[in-house]
Amino acid sequence: MESTVRDVDEATIMKSSARRKNGGWITFPFIIATMAGLSLASGGWTSNLIVYLIDEFNMKSIKAAKVYNVINGCTTLFPIVGGILADSYLGCFSVIWFSSLISALGILLLLLTSAIDVLRPPSCDDGSSLCTSPSTHQYAVLYMALALASLGIAGTRYTIAPMGANQFDKPKHQAIFFDWYIFAFYTSFAISTTVIVYVEDNVSWSWGYGISMAFNILGLAMFLIGKRFYRDVKEQGGSPFVNLARVMVVAIQKWRVPLSEQTQHYHHDHLTTSQIPTKSFKFLNCAAFVTEGDTKPDGSISNPWRLCTVQQVEDLKSLIKLFPLWASGFLISTQLVIQTSLLILQALKMDRHIGPHFEIPAGSMSVFILLFTCIAIFIIDRFLYPFLAKYTRFTLTPLQRIGIGHVITVISMAVSALVESRRLRFARSHKLKGQNNDIVPMSVFWLVPQLALNGIGEGFHFPGHIAFYYQEFPTSLKSTSTAMVALFIGIAYYLGNALIDLVQRLSGWLPDDINEGRMDNVFWLCCILGSANFIYYVVCASLYKYKNIDNKSNIAPSK
Repeated sequence: MESTVRDVDEATIMKSSARRKNGGWITFPFIIATMAGLSLASGGWTSNLIVYLIDEFNMKSIKAAKVYNVINGCTTLFPIVGGILADSYLGCFSVIWFSSLISALGILLLLLTSAIDVLRPPSCDDGSSLCTSPSTHQYAVLYMALALASLGIAGTRYTIAPMGANQFDKPKHQAIFFDWYIFAFYTSFAISTTVIVYVEDNVSWSWGYGISMAFNILGLAMFLIGKRFYRDVKEQGGSPFVNLARVMVVAIQKWRVPLSEQTQHYHHDHLTTSQIPTKSFKFLNCAAFVTEGDTKPDGSISNPWRLCTVQQVEDLKSLIKLFPLWASGFLISTQLVIQTSLLILQALKMDRHIGPHFEIPAGSMSVFILLFTCIAIFIIDRFLYPFLAKYTRFTLTPLQRIGIGHVITVISMAVSALVESRRLRFARSHKLKGQNNDIVPMSVFWLVPQLALNGIGEGFHFPGHIAFYYQEFPTSLKSTSTAMVALFIGIAYYLGNALIDLVQRLSGWLPDDINEGRMDNVFWLCCILGSANFIYYVVCASLYKYKNIDNKSNIAPSK
């Protein structure tokens, strides 16, 4: 009997070991399919939101753009909360499935606002002053729907990334996953931005939102089906953020304690018994310095608010070192936020026809950004990295990849300004000829070059940011690491709104009728801010030292 039990235990251990060894590739299709389904769902309702608010809720164009920015800000600001919950208590699995359910409920409410007349104001043209504004209860249902759907995206989009990477042990395989994660995200979003948006514009909003909800449910189902293969689906054992707070508290308490250069005078965990605190931010080393009464006879900590480990101190130091680089993400994202939010307003005033019968939906123009991002990622992974590895000794580090993205983004802003200047000249010439039509006789495809540059820039800096922070963040904060990318993007949406408000208050560049404004000056302003931000980034990047220099170019070419 004992032999049978032992054999069963050994077989279980062998199966568990094999699953762990190959688990990343076993779970890969489930996680990518989940990302694809949820991205199709989110793209279906976010991409055309400005048009929905203008056409169905009689909002003026600039107000609709601001609501769009707030919603996108929520979807990228709140992932930090999901990351904290995943790292501290719930784990990635629980956060993802629960958030997927919330997003489905939000899309369901949006579906109801489009299907039930009493939940919308009477129809009107282009949000003019003669239109009826939504009532209080109509606004309440709309904003509740947007809030739930946004929170659902926030809890899934950037939590899926660390969960997928956690299935792999090697940085190379994690980097391959990140590329596929972003590829699935952008291609799915591109499909929804074209196909689902086309359904919304040409069939009905109800059908479009219904398709979005179906993809949301499908993504959730795929995620739950793969549960038995995932690693780390159990709840976590406490908050690493509490440990960081303890380091600050203990360091303040002991700031006058004279420090030693000998490792035995510092408290270590069982994995880092010989680690010596680094000299950077030396005042924090006090938190790990052992004084009388800090430890029990067995060597354990007697009071966690009086003594920390060296590893906890170094974790806090690594976050402090990352902050200046992280802050550079605000302005690069703000530029992109302003460009994409004003894009739809530009497209609505341009000729969107292909032939006599087909008109491109304004909300579908952002598909060019997604398309060129995917192309850029594919070329970087399959051609650029192999070329550099074969013919040069140069290796593109994550920080260099991000820097290239900064430069291309600034160029994109300059091109946006030039194209908008041309559009405004056409608009004024059109008006002088006595034509009352607000549509400028200029093809919407003039916007493609700036969108292509936007997408190529994202192909460099977006994967670079995610891989860099996942690599450099403390091990206990891996779920939070990718959410930090979402955090500066989310803040950028609110900075974008603030900048638009400031421009409207101080100038006449952004009136409700953009044909009467100077949107090109807004883009030139973004170009100037982006250039200054790039200089700041270069300074910060040149001063930063990777935690593990052997892994600094961990975005290796896949083989």
